[in-house]
Amino acid sequence: MDYLEAEDTRPVAPSPQAVAALKALRGPLPPGPTSPEAVLHLLREYGSPATVAKNSGRFFGFVNGGCLPAALAASWLVSAWDQNAAQQVQSPVAIALENIALEWVIELLGLPEGTGGAVVTGATLANFSALAAARHALCERSGWDVESDGLSGAPPITVVVGEEAHPSVAKALGLLGLGRNRVVRVPADNQGRMRADALPHLDDRTVLCLQAGNVNTGAFDPAQAICPAARAAGAWIHVDGAFGLWAAASPRYRHLTKGFEQADSWATDGHKWPNIGYDCGIALVRDPQALRAAMSIQAPYLVKGEQREPSDYSPELSRRARGVELWAGLRSLGRSGMAAIVERTSSYARRFAAGLRAAGYEVLNDVVINQVLVSFGSPEKTLRTIARLQADGTCWCGSTVWQGHTAMRISVSSWATSEDDVDRSLAAMLRAATE
Repeated sequence: MDYLEAEDTRPVAPSPQAVAALKALRGPLPPGPTSPEAVLHLLREYGSPATVAKNSGRFFGFVNGGCLPAALAASWLVSAWDQNAAQQVQSPVAIALENIALEWVIELLGLPEGTGGAVVTGATLANFSALAAARHALCERSGWDVESDGLSGAPPITVVVGEEAHPSVAKALGLLGLGRNRVVRVPADNQGRMRADALPHLDDRTVLCLQAGNVNTGAFDPAQAICPAARAAGAWIHVDGAFGLWAAASPRYRHLTKGFEQADSWATDGHKWPNIGYDCGIALVRDPQALRAAMSIQAPYLVKGEQREPSDYSPELSRRARGVELWAGLRSLGRSGMAAIVERTSSYARRFAAGLRAAGYEVLNDVVINQVLVSFGSPEKTLRTIARLQADGTCWCGSTVWQGHTAMRISVSSWATSEDDVDRSLAAMLRAATE
């Protein structure tokens, strides 16, 4: 509680001295026990000062949200319950709440009736799980059992991605044996969107990966222009929508997600706009049986009931009851609360962009949701400005290189961010740029 109550006064980035002091936690494993109180004292004394204050309303890095109070409290309860959310028999409450949370997510995102999925660790595993379902479905079409016989000798699969696809998609493709580099890349426009006029030939041996929310610009691939033809060709359409898909929860921004409901699978994060906390991603598949076929596990001791068993839909067997935290966060927000987070943080992004433009700095992207890219001049000056801003501690933003431009990236994702946070942070940015 001391840590949480000091959130607003703590520098967002830890000091070099606090990071250096972590060496006090090193050393050989003690020969005997240490009391729990002493262990927690060490964590409080040396660990807390060395954290990045991501629950602060002034953390604008990596499209990371904060953690809603209800989700935080639920995570404490989940640890106390100590449930293995693998099977009904091991935790009826964990599975019941996960199922409900998945239904709510599918409804909020406007996805087709009958869609199913799994709560996993983050968007990387969500992309992995959904693309595993795609791999299964395409191999099954050719009479190949990829889970049993592997990819050696399997009919080839073509993967098509946008030029600015997120690296988590590439990582998932590598893990699945489909290859990070064995992809067809579609050129992007000046906002990072896949160009519909540059699509290659698609057929029923193709996985087409679209993006809802470019990690730099926030832009959305033109799903309405792409998906009908892709579906007609029999391609499997996958959507990486780690944060952007949640725009569907907002009446003001829902139009940005039009067309993505035509896909076959979707990946998104709970720790971004829903602000559920870490260890929460969601994989969703139009045909849940494709996901089950890719992920199911069998053993005589794994007693299975008639209802959905999460271990048959996710990469893990033993798994934290993370669906409880997702349920708690969404229940605390409700439909209007989820919409408010999307709309409020997007309005703050526009506020940042307006203030930076008014001061004479170049905003590189069209601010469509919560992402702002700003250049302070030369790459060297931009990087120096970011370094000074991070050292200042008022807020935290990271750097990126996008379409040849070195920029500071502002990602407004936290429920805790206020107008005062934006104004204080904007003043710190301008100080850092003019010093």
